[in-house]
Amino acid sequence: MTFPDDETGQVLTEMQAAGINLNEMHPVVFFQLFEKEIQAQAMIEHLAEKAPDMIVTLAPDELPNVWDLNCTVTMTPSYDAIVAQEAEFELLATKFKGFNDGWGIEA
Repeated sequence: MTFPDDETGQVLTEMQAAGINLNEMHPVVFFQLFEKEIQAQAMIEHLAEKAPDMIVTLAPDELPNVWDLNCTVTMTPSYDAIVAQEAEFELLATKFKGFNDGWGIEA
C-alpha cells in the first residue's frame, strides 16, 4: 500500500513497515490542545452528547496553561479516514477555542 507524501502518509507508511495491519480496526487517538480547561471541558460535554461511545481523556500538558484532550476513535486507519477525522476534529476543536494536534495509534 502506498500513501501520499505528507505527514499522515509518512506515519501510515512507518506503521505498515512496523507490521501493523492497516486493514484492521485500531484505536486511533486524535490530540486536541486548549489553553483553558473550561474550553476542553466544553468539548468533552459536546462529545458526550454527540459521540457517547468515544473515549476521551483530559490532562494538563507539560507546558503551562495547555490542556490535552485525547479522543480515541476505533476505526480502520486508512489515509482518507484519518484525514477526514482530523478535519472534523479541527473544526470541532476550533469551535471550543482549541486546535487539533495530530493523531496516533495505540499498537
